[in-house]
Parts: sequence; C-alpha cells; structure tokens
Amino acid sequence: MRIDAHQHFWRFDPVRDAWITPEMGVLRRDFLPEHLAPLLHAAQIDGVVAVQADQSPSETAFLLSLAEQHAFIRGVVGWIDLTADDLSEQLARYAPSVSLKGFRHIAQAEADDFLSRPEIAAGIQTLGVHGYSYDILIYPRQLAAAAQLVAACPEVTFILDHCAKPEIARGVTNEWGSGFAALAAYPNVCCKLSGLVTEAAWNHWRDDDLTPVLDWALECFGAQRLMFGSDWPVCLLAADYTRVLAVVTRWAERLTDAERAFVFGGAAAKCYRLSPT
Repeated sequence: MRIDAHQHFWRFDPVRDAWITPEMGVLRRDFLPEHLAPLLHAAQIDGVVAVQADQSPSETAFLLSLAEQHAFIRGVVGWIDLTADDLSEQLARYAPSVSLKGFRHIAQAEADDFLSRPEIAAGIQTLGVHGYSYDILIYPRQLAAAAQLVAACPEVTFILDHCAKPEIARGVTNEWGSGFAALAAYPNVCCKLSGLVTEAAWNHWRDDDLTPVLDWALECFGAQRLMFGSDWPVCLLAADYTRVLAVVTRWAERLTDAERAFVFGGAAAKCYRLSPT
C-alpha cells in the first residue's frame, strides 16, 4: 500500500485563507479530491492522509465529509482546541469516525514556547487517551519546545511534519540539525519527508539541495519512522506532484526494498493506523 502521508484540500476563501498571499497565486483556487485523484493514479499512490489547513472545527468536519465520499482518503488529521474544557467530550463524539486519525495545530504560528506549555501537553495527553496521534508543525527554533512536549507525552504517537522546515534556501543550520536529532531520539516520534521543496528556492532548486536533509532524516529516524508526503497543493509553489514524488523516489534508491516500503506507506500505515482498504 503506497501512501502519501501529507496533503490538503480546500475551497478557497480569500478571508479565511489569508495565509495564501498574492505571490502564492497558484494556490488561490479550490483543491479537492477530484483534482488530486488523477495525480495519485498516475503515481500509483493508493491512498492519502488529508491534513488540516484551517484552525476550526468546521475544517475537521469538511475533511471527514470528503473522506466519506472518497475511499482513497485513508486518514484525516483534523483540528481541535487542545485547551477546551470539554476536550474529552468532543473527542468522544468523534469516536464513530474511522477516518479521523489525529489532530494538528499550526504551532509554527505560535510563540516559540507554545508546545512546552503545560496546558498544551495536557490536551495532547488527552488525545492519546482517546487513541489519536498529534502532528507537529514547527520551525527549527521550536524544536526544543517540541522535545519537551514529547517527553511529557510518552504514550502519544507524534508525527513531525516537513522535517521541522529546515531553511534549505538559506542553508541548513546546526540549530535544526541538533534539535532534529534530539527529537528523533524519542521512539514515539515519526517524521514526514514532506514540504521540503517549498523550503528550498522555489524557482531554481535541485535534488541535491534536499539530499542533506533527507540523509540526516534517515540517520536520525531510520527508514521505519519516515514517511513520504507530497504537501500537495502547497508544493505547487515550487514543484508539481510528479517532481515532488520523483525527488524522494530517486533518493530512496539507496534504500533496501524493505526500507522503501516503510517510507512509501508502511510507516504511515502504522503511525496513523490506516486500513489497507
């Protein structure tokens, strides 16, 4: 089972989606399952994990409704208020949904200590009690706070999005490399090989620009905790779906067949508890 572990859907709203600035014009339209399905078929990808792009309960409902209509959406990572007084009750109401696998908050937009706050750890511990994972979306400067969070939640499965967004275009820093390795030391953390092309120079990146990040991810996490993600449609700022898949596929030629099976589906299936059908 080949899985794209990270992509998004939206019906474009210029107010809600104000993060899509004018220079990101290629993203200022609807991106829905019918747009992605032909790309998956051509790439021989069997299923995807759809990840929240908006911080609202309606976003979770939107993605779950798409998953009900399209079997290739094997899992949904939604959004929920981690500090809500009725968090457990909200999660209990989601229990009948087989598609909902975890939650994410756009922590990269928060203060650097956001993930290390006790109330956030308490909320994420509650997610774990209900069987949900948590996606970590951060910049390199927030890696230390992420490590504190993970240390406080040993029973929760964490998935690090986009390798913590190393600044490939400017030059990968020691801050990223050491913080990334420290987070990888926790066995309950997996990592997505996703979102890297948009951390490189959008209009003139090369495969070799991404190789040091991919190599370090392999050294730190091992293939069993790495998963491919396209970050479609955000990737279109720097590359189409075919090229995003191709750069990871070419890099993965150095791996064994078993290791490639983890990167292109096995790790995602395990971390997100995905059904093969």
